[in-house]
Amino acid sequence: FRLKKTDPTSDYHTCTLHCSMEDLPEELFAEFLKRTSDLNSLSLVSKRLYKIEADQRGAIHVGCGLCPATEALASLCTRFPNLCKVEIDYSGWTAGHGNQLDNQGLSVLSSHCPSLASLGLSFCSYIDDSGLGYLAGSKKLASLRLTSTPNITSRGLLTVSVHCQSLSALHIIDCNKVGSKDWLEYLGSVGSLEELVVKNCEGISQDDLLKFGSGWINLQKFVFEIKKRFFRNRWAGPNGGYDPSYDPHSLNMYDFICENMKDLKLGSIEIATGKGLRFLLGRCKALEKLCLEYVRGLNDNDMIALSQSCNNLKSISLSLDPQYYQDDFRTAFTDNSLKALALSCPMLESVDLTFSGCDTMYPSEIGFTQKGLVALIQSCPIRVL
Repeated sequence: FRLKKTDPTSDYHTCTLHCSMEDLPEELFAEFLKRTSDLNSLSLVSKRLYKIEADQRGAIHVGCGLCPATEALASLCTRFPNLCKVEIDYSGWTAGHGNQLDNQGLSVLSSHCPSLASLGLSFCSYIDDSGLGYLAGSKKLASLRLTSTPNITSRGLLTVSVHCQSLSALHIIDCNKVGSKDWLEYLGSVGSLEELVVKNCEGISQDDLLKFGSGWINLQKFVFEIKKRFFRNRWAGPNGGYDPSYDPHSLNMYDFICENMKDLKLGSIEIATGKGLRFLLGRCKALEKLCLEYVRGLNDNDMIALSQSCNNLKSISLSLDPQYYQDDFRTAFTDNSLKALALSCPMLESVDLTFSGCDTMYPSEIGFTQKGLVALIQSCPIRVL
């Protein structure tokens, strides 16, 4: 370490201090670890760094390179005794990579990682409900993310829900065997969940999610998407249509409270008049971020109800395609929605608008006009458009 003379008038001289890595104080080692992104290489510098890095590492991301899978994971867990976040990802896996981690691997994880707080399983086809059952011993588990885990069902989720009392975030993506029965009702009754993400799960419908009941009270982030996309021929004529006079304020069917919701995303769902997840739009008083992607059945009244309730709204993203409203074929929202946002959302700074399937020969298929957009920009502190 060299202390350089920076002031020409100073009497201090440059000096050099030589010492080995093993002689450095613990605090200095901790600074090294904070300032590097390559902990694997750093741990090879000295025995002390190897040990300190092993003790301080809190996260690992593993997958196809685990071979043999269970033994390799056990070795990693032994080396890193304080792991709190583990990601197991088998995307791109082929038989040539060897066997995937199976249920026994989750048993090893649960018994070797007492601090486990976050677990992600992606494309783990060898793990089923029995494997999730081993997580009952992970009392600190707060976040569970399941992506394309084809053999996990509602039974496994119920086991985790009952035994992992610290669970506050649950992501379920492309898990078609997962239904919507007891686990949703149980988590709703406990009320500990703050983040719920459900994407492309064929066994879960928006009506099923209403079983979450009182669990909506503490939920801060909610995402529900399905794979379905809607396409309607503009020349085919109305098909059922939606009631443009529908007033969300008069909705008394659901008495759920969701005042803590800050982040809401709905994608590719169809909402019938007075039913389903429509009730969320007028009751999320703390909402800061809203994303609606090709949601069918909404109209200006929904956006007006939302804007009047969500004075903290900072970001809105709308993906729209035209649909029938009585005799009109246009996107769901008009300048009336932009006017409501302009009047009631003084913190709105990010607006993302995507239009799909609108014909340039028919400008009226886009419900917004330049006048409405200008009014929004003039009234809100828009930074991103």
